[in-house]
Amino acid sequence: MYKLLYIFLPAFLLALSVEAGPHLDTPRTRQKAREALAFCKTKSYSTQYCILIDMSLPSGVKRFVLWDFKKNKIAISGLVSHGCGIFRWAGTSSADKPIFSNRDGSHCTALGKYQVNERAYSNWGIHVKYYLNGLDATNNKAIGRQVVFHSWELVPETEVYPNGTPEGWGCPAISNNTMKLVDPIIRKQQKHLLLWIYN
Repeated sequence: MYKLLYIFLPAFLLALSVEAGPHLDTPRTRQKAREALAFCKTKSYSTQYCILIDMSLPSGVKRFVLWDFKKNKIAISGLVSHGCGIFRWAGTSSADKPIFSNRDGSHCTALGKYQVNERAYSNWGIHVKYYLNGLDATNNKAIGRQVVFHSWELVPETEVYPNGTPEGWGCPAISNNTMKLVDPIIRKQQKHLLLWIYN
């Protein structure tokens, strides 16, 4: 009996780990939230919420987080797209290997901290977008590149890993239902919200 256990247990554990798949690293997210809060206090941004996007995860996994500073936990999570780069728009060719760039015309997502600015009409999703101002050397061309935060009907509502989320031209785009939850919270903020895309 023990011999059979030694044979089948490793295979079972391997299958279990494969089934679980990649997921948001909660301790790492909490550490990023602590860093974000320190930044928000220094720069006079909202200390109620921030948006964290962990691009080290495949796009088919929930890597978008609205973080509640007061409760020190995730308030809302969901899928988020990244830029397609050299690949086809709305495809999933770089689902687990995105290329990042701040260059105009690159169609890539740019890493760094962003200030969430005014709300406006969008042609995509639920017709809501927020202009983004890149705060770092790695994303300071966001306004000129027309990189905005919006929803997109092609972004799934639930995790699709090992498949990916359709890729756009560099905007962090979330699902329609996720935006319906996030939008009212952003609108209530008295100060600018921080959106941080990291790898």
